[in-house]
Amino acid sequence: MARIAIDMDNVMADLQQHLLDVYAKEYGEVVDPARLDNVPEGSAFPEGVAHKLLSAPGFFRGIPVMAGSQEVVKALTEKHEVFIVSAAMEFPFSLAEKLAWLNEHFPFISWRNIVFCGSKTIVEADYMIDDHDKNLSYFKGTPILFTAPHNLSLTAYKRVNTWEEVAEYFAVSNVEAI
Repeated sequence: MARIAIDMDNVMADLQQHLLDVYAKEYGEVVDPARLDNVPEGSAFPEGVAHKLLSAPGFFRGIPVMAGSQEVVKALTEKHEVFIVSAAMEFPFSLAEKLAWLNEHFPFISWRNIVFCGSKTIVEADYMIDDHDKNLSYFKGTPILFTAPHNLSLTAYKRVNTWEEVAEYFAVSNVEAI
């Protein structure tokens, strides 16, 4: 049994699509998703706008679930020790909203297996699935990079593009629809 730490934003939760959708609604401009490729997260929008949107009440509560994540995470919990690890301190509403989001979409994850922190340097696990180099670069276990627009140029990690690839990597075959 392995200990697997899994990030939320851009891994379990489709933060990028939600940011695009909220931006279009708030500012009346549809941003081509390709504009996000290989640029630091949030920098494809006018200065300060991404931070403003991420700081708004309800933003984190409304993020759509990443396709396949519920089924694969559930299957992983049946074979491994899984912890959801999220840096939830930067934005004022994110902590409570992320907890409510997890309780709604991943009710099989115990509160004991949810870690909200400011820095992931404290995380000790066998594997970490994350979309940011800043979280994987110092990780002592096996880092797994989940593809997101801002990390397309990174080549130093094992990369997974979908939750189906995560299931294949961990040889989880009992994945069923939730």
